[in-house]
Amino acid sequence: MVLRKCEKNPILEPIEGHPWESERVFNCAAVYEKGKVHIVYRAQGEDGISRLGYASSSDGFHIDDRLDTPIFSPTGALFESSGCEDPRITRIGDSYYMCYTAYGNRRWSKSAKSRLAQVAITSISLRDFLDRRWNWGKRIYPFPEVDSKNCVLFPQKFQGKYVLYHRIPPHIWIAYSDTLADWSASHHKIVMSPVEEWEKVKIGSGPPPIEVGEGWLLIYHGVDEKFTYRLGLAFIDKEDPTKVSKLRTPILEPTEEYEEKIVFSCGAVVLDGKLVVYYGAADRVICAAVAELSELLSQLNI
Repeated sequence: MVLRKCEKNPILEPIEGHPWESERVFNCAAVYEKGKVHIVYRAQGEDGISRLGYASSSDGFHIDDRLDTPIFSPTGALFESSGCEDPRITRIGDSYYMCYTAYGNRRWSKSAKSRLAQVAITSISLRDFLDRRWNWGKRIYPFPEVDSKNCVLFPQKFQGKYVLYHRIPPHIWIAYSDTLADWSASHHKIVMSPVEEWEKVKIGSGPPPIEVGEGWLLIYHGVDEKFTYRLGLAFIDKEDPTKVSKLRTPILEPTEEYEEKIVFSCGAVVLDGKLVVYYGAADRVICAAVAELSELLSQLNI
C-alpha cells in the first residue's frame, strides 16, 4: 500500500461518558489552519443519530484538544432529522464550506428499505471557526430528494462556475453552478465509474480535491462485491475537472483488526510535503495514514 498507517492508530475513539459520541467516532473532515489540523468528525451515541464533533492536533497525529459537545447537529427538518454524516470541508476565500450527507426519516418509496439521504452544504466564516463560534450558515440541499452522497467542493471556479463532485450510485458525477446557494440549473455528467474488481459495486469521493502543481489529487473509496471498502487515487486535469485518470490499484485497504472491512476517508491535509489522510475504520474509530506527496505523484507517473 502507498499510504502508511500511523503506529498510534486509532487516533480518535468514542468516549463512553459522552452520550452523543459513546458508540462511534468516524469519517472526519480535516483542514490545516494557523499551525493546527482541525478535525470535524462524525459521531454517534446512544440514539444512533449522527452529529459532528471537533478535535485538533498540532502535529497531525496526536490529539491536543477535543470538545465535549457537538459543533453541528441535525435540525429536525425532514431532510436531516436522523443525522448529519460524513463532513468534507473546503476553504473558499475567508469561509469554510462544509458538504455533508443529510439523513432523513422519509423513505424513497413505501417499499424502500433505506431512508432519504442526500447532499447538503453549509458554511462558516474562517474567523468564527477558529474562534469556535459555531455560527453555521443556511443549510442548502443542492439536489433535493436525489439519492446522492460523498459531495466534495473544489476550492476554485472553473470557467466562472463552482464545481462539485457527488455520487449517484455507482458513479461519481460532476455538477456546475454560478452560485453556491443554487444548484437547480446544474448540468450533470459522470466523471468516474467503477472499473476494477476492488471498486466494482460503487465508488465515491473522499476528501475535497487537493491542488498540486500539475493538477488535482482525488482520494476516493471503492467497494467490492464483499462490501470491503478501500481507498484509491485519481488525478484531475488542472483546467478541466471532467478529465480524470485513476490508479488501478488501491492505496489503502483494511488489514488491521480495528478496521474490519472498512477504510473510508473524508479529510486530508498536506504537512511538510506529506499527505496525511484521516479515515474512519470499521465505522467506529478514526485513524491516520501518510505518504510523501511526491510518492503519490510518482504512482500516477506525474
